[in-house]
Amino acid sequence: MAALMALLAFESLAVTTAMPVIAEDLNGLALYSMAFAGTLAASVVGMVVAGQASDRGGLARPLWAGLALFIAGLVIAGTAVWMPVLVLGRLVQGLGSGALSVILYVMVARVYPLALRPKIFAAFAAAWVVPALIGPFIAGLVVEHLHWRWVFFGAIMLALPAAFMIRGAANRSQIDIAEVKARTPADHVKVLLAIAASASVVLLHFGGQQTGVVAIIALAVGIAGLVMVVPRLLPHGTVTASPGIPAAIALRAVAGAGFTVAEVFLPLLLIRERGLTPGMAGLVLTAAALTWSTGSWLRGRSSTGHQRYLAWGSAAIAVAIIAAALPLWPHIPIFVAVIGWAVGGLGMGLVYPTLSLLTLELSPVSQQGANSSALQLAEALSTATFLAVTGFAFALLITATPVAAYLACFGLAVLLALVSMWIARRVLAAPSPVTVGAATATEPG
Repeated sequence: MAALMALLAFESLAVTTAMPVIAEDLNGLALYSMAFAGTLAASVVGMVVAGQASDRGGLARPLWAGLALFIAGLVIAGTAVWMPVLVLGRLVQGLGSGALSVILYVMVARVYPLALRPKIFAAFAAAWVVPALIGPFIAGLVVEHLHWRWVFFGAIMLALPAAFMIRGAANRSQIDIAEVKARTPADHVKVLLAIAASASVVLLHFGGQQTGVVAIIALAVGIAGLVMVVPRLLPHGTVTASPGIPAAIALRAVAGAGFTVAEVFLPLLLIRERGLTPGMAGLVLTAAALTWSTGSWLRGRSSTGHQRYLAWGSAAIAVAIIAAALPLWPHIPIFVAVIGWAVGGLGMGLVYPTLSLLTLELSPVSQQGANSSALQLAEALSTATFLAVTGFAFALLITATPVAAYLACFGLAVLLALVSMWIARRVLAAPSPVTVGAATATEPG
């Protein structure tokens, strides 16, 4: 499992490092944020389908299906000669990565007892260490001395060995027949809702790149689609951050979106505005990935203190995003962003495992797939939506007023981080029962 997590970590860090050069090479700066938002939007569909498949039995079939889509997306992106084609590859890749991420979470619940789960999530974080140490820097060197396409092709070479290493655990993860959740019409509806949500995010980004009536229609349909669909995909109360599971899912969505929006634009700022090479800019991401692993290791040493870790972690994320934006001004040393972003990684390392533990602790076996899916698809939808918003603002402002373009993006990220600090206080407030899909999960009392 750690091997597959390491693969996902390497791919994420490497592509983030290389994307500024890719966008310039394919003349696709206007689609820069869509290369990330599209992946996240498509991952929502993969998460829902994999979550349902997991609750109906074993994990082997969704594992191999997710892997096939992930590799297909890498091939399309690696061979793209036009930015829209690269975005298409990232969409296909997102379907696969969304499925794989849910499968890993459910596998933890199926294979390991409750007492060992904090250590397993800490091991997941540790799986980021080697990719964090070498991924961004190697990706930068590959971009500088070979070609950015090898960032995608290299990930393909790692994918199959990583999957074969966990095939045994996947085969052992079949749940008892009495706990199998039968397929219902509601499952089909949820898949359609996930597709509609993903399409709405893509429409938001498309509308942001257009003008006139086309822009108005695309933006209106995208916003309306998200307003109608998202509340039906997530547990009741998630949008209002009701205490318990809904607040945990909302915190994952808001904190993850704030951090990712800043992380997407930070390498672009350092390379385009401060003149760093891709390799050097990648080292900033390395610092955060290492501290993220450290935070998860610290969190793995205890199965209690959830509220404390959530509060500290959320505050660290807010501080980090502010620090990451400061190098916009030439007189601010770049090391301020490096240190600040490392603090943000530590915060994420405290928050994410805590939310994962809470979600699994609250979920009956037959709902572990659905709840793990909800936790991750909320983050994916939130992040993709806010990337579409910042992508529109960035494309609108970057030519005339570059500072304003970056400030709009980082400013929204800071706002999201501040909201996450408020939500963190509600996760373990007085709980109430919540409905997840067609079933009911009881929060801790």
